[in-house]
Amino acid sequence: MNVRVSSVTSAERLVTRMPLIDTFGRAVTYLRVSVTDRCDFRCVYCMAEHMTFLPKPELLTLEELDRLCSAFVVRGVKKLRLTGGEPLVRRDVMTLFRSLSRHLDSGALEELTLTTNGSQLARFAGDLAACGVKRINVSLDTLDPAKFRALTRWGDLSKVLAGIDAAQNAGIHVKLNAVALAGNEAEIPALIEWAHGRGMDVSLIEVMPLGETGAERLDQYLPLSTVRARLAERWTLEDIPFRTGGPARYVSIKETGGRLGFITPLTHNFCEGCNRVRVTCTGTLYMCLGQDDAADLRTPLRASESDETLHTALDDAIFRKPKGHDFVIDRPGRPPALRRHMSVTGG
Repeated sequence: MNVRVSSVTSAERLVTRMPLIDTFGRAVTYLRVSVTDRCDFRCVYCMAEHMTFLPKPELLTLEELDRLCSAFVVRGVKKLRLTGGEPLVRRDVMTLFRSLSRHLDSGALEELTLTTNGSQLARFAGDLAACGVKRINVSLDTLDPAKFRALTRWGDLSKVLAGIDAAQNAGIHVKLNAVALAGNEAEIPALIEWAHGRGMDVSLIEVMPLGETGAERLDQYLPLSTVRARLAERWTLEDIPFRTGGPARYVSIKETGGRLGFITPLTHNFCEGCNRVRVTCTGTLYMCLGQDDAADLRTPLRASESDETLHTALDDAIFRKPKGHDFVIDRPGRPPALRRHMSVTGG
């Protein structure tokens, strides 16, 4: 049964709301929303093999997610990314995409996008394109089927590759995200060459100390400064000013003709220009990925059909947005910087 999402919310009637600007003068224009903490993979750097997921009644409904996202759009958010977990395993999630696409039609929203592991992408690529999704991120760390299964614990690489094919055939630009892992560094050049050969950018990401995964984070950690130095021995890397609104710093690779991004939460703190906040599938707003301070948006969302209380909660939360995060991986046995998993926060 499809879930009906209202086409107009009270948030959209509040046309005089001020933009969300923190105490450091940074405007919040980019919202990442986790629509589910569930995933059909168990990547070794993201989740434990045997996860306990949130009870479904605790999750915001699709109607509530629509209303919440719309409130942010009213306050100046221009880029909206749906994440998870794996967003495409959320039942009827395309209903939410279709409803949110009205903000693209109105011009209030510049981009509606998602981050996905690609496993379900072949099913949904056409519908996503029809909703105005023009660009997506696909998480992919290797092109070796056996290594892929080991990293994801049970993923099928062929389904992800079929999903990428479907997205590109639908006219969606695909960017790959790859987590740099010690022991997996040899996979990176082949992944870059393959992606650039198909017109896809790649971003490399340092492993982040979020949640217990059953693995030692220090053993997984591979500084991107090291990766870049080794890639520079193979190729000609040139810094370029290209940006997508996220934290990646890009280079062009002369030999492949493509772009490569570096996301470095550990070796280079990128917080000075942070324009992002994250909302979990339960309606908890994290003003910083690397801090525990959070704001409950579910209670004001459900307290009234009016969004006045919700907007007050947003004002209070953005006022507390910190200057930066404090990720550290420096010794064996050190617990993760934060107990919550990335799948809960929204990647």
